[in-house]
Formats: sequence, structure tokens, C-alpha cells
Amino acid sequence: MPLLDRNGAKTDDWTLSPDGAADAPRVLVAFDHVQNALAGNGRGRRIGVAIANTIKAEALAPFLTDLDLVSIAFPSYGDGRGFSIAKQLRHLGFKGTLRASGPLIADQFAYALACGFDEVELPEAQAARQPVDQWVRAAASISKTYQRGFGAQNILDARRAARLAGK
Repeated sequence: MPLLDRNGAKTDDWTLSPDGAADAPRVLVAFDHVQNALAGNGRGRRIGVAIANTIKAEALAPFLTDLDLVSIAFPSYGDGRGFSIAKQLRHLGFKGTLRASGPLIADQFAYALACGFDEVELPEAQAARQPVDQWVRAAASISKTYQRGFGAQNILDARRAARLAGK
């Protein structure tokens, strides 16, 4: 599946191994196996976890400092629960990479970035309908939002700062 970030296409260097048994430098495990993968990580591997959008962010809290990647599944572009989970994980202090995985559309890219996602993994069919340059243009077309996010200043905070600077 194609992977992209705010700069465009990128290489996915993570190995999907639901049970964590793969011998690779970066292993993406299923949520049910994250505790075992982290406990048995004497090999110096980087561990990521793939979660459904039904998993509560708090369920990952004990592991957040040890995880390098959290991949949140989006079963459809109309199911926005993954955006909420991403924001909650960032509020819980997760500093690693957040990946949205599923059939999002380019119009959602700026919001995904504002929610704390670093990258989006798309199904082949979705990527064929909306090429990478369309995603990059869509993300660049929105510089500020009304929602507080991660990265750009929101419109309300910018207005408040301008008003305070004028006094």
C-alpha cells in the first residue's frame, strides 16, 4: 500500500508481523501482541502497533514511551474515529509516528495532519484515484483551521495573539 507524508510519497520501512515474530529492525505488531513484542525486544528492534479504530487511546497509554509507530485503521473515509484517537494519543504524550491506514481521501489530509498524524497509508485503488501530488496540494491548501491541532496555529489563537499584540 502506498505511504505518504506532508512532503509526498515515502518508503515504508516497517515489517508487518501481527505476532511480532519477524526478525526485522522495525516491526509492526497487532494490538493483542504489543505487550509481548515490547517485553521480548532484547534485539533492539523498533516496535510499532497497528490498531483498529475501536481501541481506546488509554489502552495504549502504558506502552506509548516504548512505541515508535501507531498505525490507526480507517475502515472507510466516512469513519472519523481514528482522528479522535490520534488527538487523544498526542494529548497522552505520544511522540512517535502516527499513521492513518485506510481509504481516506485527499480532502481529509490537512485535517489528519492537524489531528497529529504524520503519514497516511492508502489502499492501491484509492492511491490510483487520487495521486500523491493531489494529496500534497490538498494539505498545502489549508494553512490554518478553527480546531486546535498539532503543528499550525489555529485561526482563533492567531486572532487572539494579534489582539494582544495590538494592546
